Amino acid sequence: MIQKAQSIDNVAIFGFADAEEESQLYKDAYGVAKALAEAGYTVVDGGGPGVMKAASCGAKAGGGKVIGVTYYPKDMKNFEGRCPENPLDSEIKTQNYVERTLTLMKEGQVYVVFNGGSGTLSELGMAWGLARLQFGHHKPIILYGDFWIEILQALKKSMLLRPEEIEVYKIANSPEGVLRTILFFEDEIKKGNYEYLKISRENGQA
Repeated sequence: MIQKAQSIDNVAIFGFADAEEESQLYKDAYGVAKALAEAGYTVVDGGGPGVMKAASCGAKAGGGKVIGVTYYPKDMKNFEGRCPENPLDSEIKTQNYVERTLTLMKEGQVYVVFNGGSGTLSELGMAWGLARLQFGHHKPIILYGDFWIEILQALKKSMLLRPEEIEVYKIANSPEGVLRTILFFEDEIKKGNYEYLKISRENGQA
């Protein structure tokens, strides 16, 4: 079994809220979260359905804990909100969608991003933008699935990305790959490249 990184405790999961339980996407999120929990990590997600529910259920199956960052909207009919079937050990309730996203960023020390829609893209965009701004002391991003390769190639070709913007993420395509990638970031911490991870949650920074 792959060991847990000493300097990383919480891993935030992002992905499609409409993923069905029989879909490969749901199964992938479940498997990754289960492996994370078995290795000793706490899973953080938005407390909703789909990939979020898969992450929580996988973490519980792996004997781990789940932190849910939720928002109960009154005027957003297309927002999934809290899923009663998503098993959380603790819940952080936020006042709006933006606060929810920022709190997810704060609670997670590493981000794993699965396939999803515009909500997932907005979360990735926030994480990626912060990683670039805080480059050298940023929170790492793991993109799950080989489909990201084509997307990133198109972005590199068509957009004005700076060199550091393509150095803040890694792509993984298996639970074991996610765990190994976290250990890669652990090595970067030991080299002093990601010292931010050790102090960010204490300081309440995203």
